[in-house]
Amino acid sequence: MTDKIIALVDGSLYSASVCDHAAWIATRTGAAVELLHVLGRREGAEKQDLSGAIRLGARSKLLAELAELDEQRAKLVAHRGRAILEDARAILDRAGINEITTRLRHGDLVETVTEVEQDADMILIGKRGEAADFAKGHLGSNLERIVRASHKPVFVAARAFRPIDKVLVAYDGGASAMKAVDFVSENPLFAGLTVHVVTVGTDTTETRKALDEARARLAAAGISAETEVVSGQPESALGKLVEEAGFDMVVMGAYGHSRIRSLIIGSTTTEMVRSCKVPVVLVR
Repeated sequence: MTDKIIALVDGSLYSASVCDHAAWIATRTGAAVELLHVLGRREGAEKQDLSGAIRLGARSKLLAELAELDEQRAKLVAHRGRAILEDARAILDRAGINEITTRLRHGDLVETVTEVEQDADMILIGKRGEAADFAKGHLGSNLERIVRASHKPVFVAARAFRPIDKVLVAYDGGASAMKAVDFVSENPLFAGLTVHVVTVGTDTTETRKALDEARARLAAAGISAETEVVSGQPESALGKLVEEAGFDMVVMGAYGHSRIRSLIIGSTTTEMVRSCKVPVVLVR
């Protein structure tokens, strides 16, 4: 049961989508939503001595002025953060969500998420952050860091929300893939949705047996799922299937079973998040 979700908002183009998806999840599950905006640590450039070789009296005055400017900037950044949270809350209010909290924090984003995720069931984040328009072919750096560090499922919102009815569960037989199946079976979010469990590879007896096991787990939870084996490389075959078959969401393990999970996100995972125009839920 999902009781609380944490939605990360940064004022980027993806923030509205994160809020729309959070509202959709909360409506279906009854979960409370916590909106979180993190003010990063001040960069080193702001701490440089800009006074130069100036005589003592003028230098002291300049340092005082710089300190005042720095204080004003900090206030403006905090004010912007509160405005971002207010805008995000307004989206959820319009969607009829009642249990909403907001939190403005200072520090490193990943460290903050790791700290606050203990009492949450899912983390929501946009595929890209404030530099989205300048890096359309890349994932947000914070996204990869959060997926590596978080112990909770991470919901990666696409650029814009659209109704979600058809879900693809990418299944490779590994531990995190099985956890993804369990996540779908245990979460009321997926009740009534059309679910397909798909493996990329050779259609063998062993592959079908693994898919049947996954389907049985879902059936035990009241979810009727179709299974399918598609040929090709996972990175391209799954993305093509999502596009051609009209899937609205992908659920998958954050790592393939052969990946060194402490070091990297599986290449298939990274490519799916990068290329898919639908939300991707990554399960550890």
